[in-house]
Amino acid sequence: MSSETPLVPAAPPPQRLRHIQIFTVVILIVAFAATLVILFDPERRAQLETLLSSPGGLIVLFFLSALSNATLILPVPGIALTALAGTIGNPLVVGIVAGAGQALGEMTGYLAGYSGQSLIDESPRYARLAVWMRQYGVITIFIMALIPNPIFDIAGIAAGALRMPWWLYLMSAGAGKIVKNVILAYGASLGVDWLLNLFGR
Repeated sequence: MSSETPLVPAAPPPQRLRHIQIFTVVILIVAFAATLVILFDPERRAQLETLLSSPGGLIVLFFLSALSNATLILPVPGIALTALAGTIGNPLVVGIVAGAGQALGEMTGYLAGYSGQSLIDESPRYARLAVWMRQYGVITIFIMALIPNPIFDIAGIAAGALRMPWWLYLMSAGAGKIVKNVILAYGASLGVDWLLNLFGR
């Protein structure tokens, strides 16, 4: 019997880690570049509004929500897409689609943790978060996805580093983000501007 459980499980085989690392870096670069191009150019923003109101608007919303949340800790205002779409379409549907897309995008944090625990292993905050994740992993991810906070990516990294099953992470994050986005979409559709500041990201 070992006297103490290791904080982080053993890493996967090196070749598998290398593939995951390359895949994660490629996603981050593409996501960040594409989000900048789409959201911060006035003409492209106008085109985005037209796309969101088109028959394929929900597909566009899902893709862009995933893209904007794949940027890993960088302050990209992906949640603004939900607010914009909430003023155009059905807020319930918009919230579900945007939340599901954002949860998928957050897989980059999970993959980063899975492939490189050293990113956060030395941090005392990570040690506390790791304890929460071990005891209440699903609830921790759900709450952090639900409430406004700037450190959800750290929770995703912790989930990956601790080898939380990917599907469980995705479901927990998806549930929290869907609830948050439904609230935001309804708020935007009613013209409640303060929700944009409240839900930040």
